[in-house]
Amino acid sequence: MRPFLLISIRGERAAADDEYDAFLRLSGLGEADLRRVDLHAAPLPELDLADWAGVVLGGGPWNAGDPEERKPEAQRRAERGLWSLMDQVVARDVPFLGCCYGVGVLGLHQGGTVDREHPEAVGPLSVTLTDEGMADPLLAGLPRDFAAYGGHKEAAATLPPGAVVLATSAACPVQAFRVGQHVYATQFHPELDTEGVCTRIEVYKSAGYFPPGEAEALKAYSRSVEVTHPQRILARFVGRYAEVA
Repeated sequence: MRPFLLISIRGERAAADDEYDAFLRLSGLGEADLRRVDLHAAPLPELDLADWAGVVLGGGPWNAGDPEERKPEAQRRAERGLWSLMDQVVARDVPFLGCCYGVGVLGLHQGGTVDREHPEAVGPLSVTLTDEGMADPLLAGLPRDFAAYGGHKEAAATLPPGAVVLATSAACPVQAFRVGQHVYATQFHPELDTEGVCTRIEVYKSAGYFPPGEAEALKAYSRSVEVTHPQRILARFVGRYAEVA
């Protein structure tokens, strides 16, 4: 089996390692089958997409829609590589799953609009599948409404031409969408479980997602809500595209 590739943008080691461990655990892959590239540390290397069963882009504190002059150099460097990669991913309809930050990257790359009009604090939220989402291979069989963990400053305001909305929420109109048949992005985090979201709350409590003094209350609230359905998306993604590979 060809391996899957996880592209990480997190410079905070505790969050980056927890993210990788979560993708391993929830996808069922071993380390040999899920390779990690750290874009915070170095540019995206040359990749032959034929070598990979699929590509996953993790989340982080960067906002793809920020003005270029406000982005740190590491982000500008990373996004130059990501834009080139997305040219190939979309043109070839390569299996791709962008989590949170992936909405901004895929949305902007394809001509959509991403802004800060629909933020959500870190923690539990309610996601609703559209009819297209209910029929999609990655989401079919999930309840129409389910709890997920999220947390973001920016979101898709308008979809790219031809994109299909798969999920929505009260505060954020686009929680998931698809381009082509195999290129996906979710605003919520399918890799997060309770301990994972509590790690994120602690690591990013001073990053502007919520007042730092609310961190312990957000952890308690996150522990009080059962979140089990989004994690099935990762196993579906691997199961579907490992077989193709």
